[in-house]
Amino acid sequence: MNDFTRWIDLEGAANVRDLGGLDTVDGGTTRFGRIYRSDNLQGLTGRDVRQLVTDLKLRNVVDLRSGAEVRLEGPGPLTEVPEVNIHHHTLFAEGGVYTDVEADTIEGDKVLPWTERGEEDLAELRVTGFYYGYLRDRPDSVLAALRAMTLDEGAALVHCAAGKDRTGVLCALALEVAGATREAIVADYVATADRIEGILVRLRSSDTYRADLDTRPADDHRPRSEYMEQFLNVLDDRFGGPLEWLASHGWTEADSRTLRARLRD
Repeated sequence: MNDFTRWIDLEGAANVRDLGGLDTVDGGTTRFGRIYRSDNLQGLTGRDVRQLVTDLKLRNVVDLRSGAEVRLEGPGPLTEVPEVNIHHHTLFAEGGVYTDVEADTIEGDKVLPWTERGEEDLAELRVTGFYYGYLRDRPDSVLAALRAMTLDEGAALVHCAAGKDRTGVLCALALEVAGATREAIVADYVATADRIEGILVRLRSSDTYRADLDTRPADDHRPRSEYMEQFLNVLDDRFGGPLEWLASHGWTEADSRTLRARLRD
């Protein structure tokens, strides 16, 4: 696995890399140039857009941010590119207080969906890890996002705000389907730590994220291998593995073949 060749340096995004070059359980590697992962794309420059669309053949963007985030941040440059299709699949619940729907009306649309959780919800998440909460709350979005990543015209890119948590979960599932080793999946997740300072600088420049970031020390935002290991262990223990969880929510063997074809030679 060569992390150097996986990074894509852009002027307006700090955490962009290829899901290619990762070790698989059968001794191979995942395929370059098919699926990318990233942090927020709001700050892309014209040069970045040309690199992504013309050089890297980007055609499908999977946006995992909440509706509140998208509204507060406004449309990004890629929404103006005819060749690029935007697929918005939030991983937060769509009903109830402090979620995407309620954010329309609470305090002028200034509440983000992760800022409040009930005590019962928090107790469950302490056991399973916050990442399992995405799957519990929005299995429909998880499957739809994975399917959008497999569309065969050009390359796909999946992103959230930092390109760490929500993006990390989706990429872990995609890599599991593609047959990547657990070691490679965890290594891909923690690679974001190499760019965490630049990510935080970018997010703190936005009113949408600054207050949330400033309530916690910078080191709290650093990805750690045990977070992804816990997430995968929860799926193993509760469902028999990520593939079994996906199947229980309507993912088919045809879906798996399509995703494997994207990420494998």
